[in-house]
Amino acid sequence: MGFEATGREITQGGFWRTVGSRPVGATVITASHNAGPAGFLGLSFAHVSAEPPTVLVSAGKTTSALPVIRDTGHFAVNLLPGGAEDMARMFGGTADMTERFAAGQWGSFVTGAPILKTAAAVFDCRLERAVEDEGAVILVGGVRGVRSDGNTGVTIAYQGGYRDF
Repeated sequence: MGFEATGREITQGGFWRTVGSRPVGATVITASHNAGPAGFLGLSFAHVSAEPPTVLVSAGKTTSALPVIRDTGHFAVNLLPGGAEDMARMFGGTADMTERFAAGQWGSFVTGAPILKTAAAVFDCRLERAVEDEGAVILVGGVRGVRSDGNTGVTIAYQGGYRDF
């Protein structure tokens, strides 16, 4: 069933439904501070440049992990492996941080940000800048370390759900 809206008729629900028409790799964006790890489901992840290696993620201004990323100056992008729908839902929901991080095996890499040991790929980043725009903050990260499994599938978000690819 299709959908169309213009101008002020574009609701949040309609916007997200349309965005959900594009399959994207489900990522967990993480950081760590004195009180422990923090993280959120990041569906707005993209590369910016290969030279120097730079990526960006978008976080809502009310995302609970955002102050931790700003305070520590680091974050990691963990591309979820296949079969990680439960983890995607946990990090995208209202579970507390202890519950979220109990869902996997975590370590660290270069910056100290938590990395998922089973991640299909990891980008470990230093926060280069944060750009505020409307209800979101765009986090630009200088990549300090990369890791790729190469042998695993990934979990993708598509049409409001998750699938293995």
